Amino acid sequence: MSAPTKDDVLGVAQSWLDAGHRVAVGTVVKTWGSAPRPAGSQIAVRDDGTFAGSVSGGCVEGAVIEEAQVAIQDGRHRMLEFGVSDEQAWSAGLACGGRIEIFVEPVTE
Repeated sequence: MSAPTKDDVLGVAQSWLDAGHRVAVGTVVKTWGSAPRPAGSQIAVRDDGTFAGSVSGGCVEGAVIEEAQVAIQDGRHRMLEFGVSDEQAWSAGLACGGRIEIFVEPVTE
C-alpha cells in the first residue's frame, strides 16, 4: 500500500494515527455567499499542530487548527462559523464576503 498523498486528508490523518499521534479533522459543512472552499473540504490536524488539507484557502486555517488542538485535548467536537460580520473572522482573515461552517471532531481509532 502506498503512502497517502497530501491531497488525501483522511489518509494522512490515518497515517498520523498509525504513528501514535492524536488527530482532529475539520470539515466544511455549509457555505453561504462567496466562500473560499466548498462544502466537504477538509483539514486534518495533528496534536503538534502539523496539518494537511484546507477548509478556507488560508483565511481561517489558524483559528481552525487552534480549535482542533483543543478538540484533541478535551475529546469534544465543535461547530465553528466564520463570516464577514464576525470580528473573529476578520481577525482570522475571512474577508471574502461569505460565511463558512466547519465541524471539528477529534478522531479515535
